[in-house]
Amino acid sequence: MIRVLVVEDDPMLAELNRRFVEKIDGFTVVDVANNGEIAIKKLNNNKIDLVILDVYMPKVDGMELFRRVRKQNKMVDFILVTAANDTDKIKEALKLGAVDYLVKPFEFDRLKKSLLNYKLRKNLLVKKPFVSQEEIDKLFIGVCKEKQEKEIKKGLHQLTLNRIISFLKENKEELLSSEIISEKLGMSKVTIRRYLDYLEDMGSVEKKIEYGSRGRPSYQYIYINEKK
Repeated sequence: MIRVLVVEDDPMLAELNRRFVEKIDGFTVVDVANNGEIAIKKLNNNKIDLVILDVYMPKVDGMELFRRVRKQNKMVDFILVTAANDTDKIKEALKLGAVDYLVKPFEFDRLKKSLLNYKLRKNLLVKKPFVSQEEIDKLFIGVCKEKQEKEIKKGLHQLTLNRIISFLKENKEELLSSEIISEKLGMSKVTIRRYLDYLEDMGSVEKKIEYGSRGRPSYQYIYINEKK
């Protein structure tokens, strides 16, 4: 189990982040801190693997906390969460070894991807004394997309996939047939069905069956994001 400390001065956001983290299998929130001083005490008194850290906080801000922990050579990883997207902050975060940097406001899916990537990287490094170049590439490129990349190599194309996903997102309140999608995007129904089947396998769309007056079934699709 990966032990997490959430550091956030806004009580509502702190609770929201705690709930988000605990939705992901393999993670538990050990504690929550609302300022940097309290966070340092909790890091000294608890075994923590990962800190989800807000940058702007009272008393000791997030970057100062990050610097202090690095000077102590603690084996703790950090995901920074902040409204600041200026390059100086990002550069310093990278130099200090942040595993990710999320800019507010962000969706649960983005945090989920960050946590899953972190878990897969951590598990790979813990379980194996040596890793291959292919496994190292996965660590840096992003292992969460491994299945998707393999499928794309078998005949799907990222640009086409992105175009279909964008259309589904724009019409996410509607049930859409492959015929409608085909007509709107100017692609063949066969091509559309291949991509829809893939998106269904990935958990990004839900397929529903509707029966016409003659009992002949037709399939309707709706965008549902990633499974939570």
